[in-house]
Amino acid sequence: MKTRTISAILMLSVFIPVLYLGGIWFDIAVFILALLSLKEFIDMKETKKRLPIFVKLISYLFMTLLIATNIISENANLEIDFRILSAFFLTFLIPTVLYHDRSKYSINDAYYLIGGIFFLSLSFVLLSIVRNVRLALIIYLFLITILTDTFAYLTGLLIGKHKMIESVSPKKTWEGSIGGTIMGVFVSTVFYLTIIDPYINIIKISLVGLFLSIIAQFGDLVFSSIKRYFGKKDFSNLIPGHGGILDRLDSIIFVLLGFMFIWTIL
Repeated sequence: MKTRTISAILMLSVFIPVLYLGGIWFDIAVFILALLSLKEFIDMKETKKRLPIFVKLISYLFMTLLIATNIISENANLEIDFRILSAFFLTFLIPTVLYHDRSKYSINDAYYLIGGIFFLSLSFVLLSIVRNVRLALIIYLFLITILTDTFAYLTGLLIGKHKMIESVSPKKTWEGSIGGTIMGVFVSTVFYLTIIDPYINIIKISLVGLFLSIIAQFGDLVFSSIKRYFGKKDFSNLIPGHGGILDRLDSIIFVLLGFMFIWTIL
């Protein structure tokens, strides 16, 4: 617990100032986090099968291109360069034929990387875009994520009896999920009404908070299922006591996707 607490303090002491500054500093931080997340994603795959060095190199290259073409934006528009996207698919799919050996590189490997790179790139681009739109918005999303996770843990610890999906996450309970959702929705709704828009309909923003709180928990479960599939507890040991980047950002990644999905109703 001591190691976990010290790590959390160190992470926050770096992340909070960078989040507040925004701009190029936050974009650089997001880019670094994205590359580290991709490394964890590839390393997870390599617990079962080593990938060709060439494939790993082009993975980082396309992650860089997908993020660099979108990361600096002052609105909520995502721009996709179809030349990059076309090259992206071709570069990963053609080698499945050229290698002639599924033990080295197969169509399953290609789709794992295509899906992972596109998913992670989109998520980290959205993290940067939302911060560039408004600091309070990204704080709102982090509040939902952190409070849902924290109070789901505390509620589950105190009164949790009924397991949710034990095969994926043995410690999660329905009581914890409900407790986390209630607190996440309540505090985030108060924050939105106080800081962002005091005139928005309270029912509307409460429902948005409810949707995002549930999505946050699904994000945690999805990434837990990936770790369970590969037989790993954490994506990495980069952060002592916390695991890896994806272990810490699994929920906010899904919250960002969910938020952009319902952006137009706010």
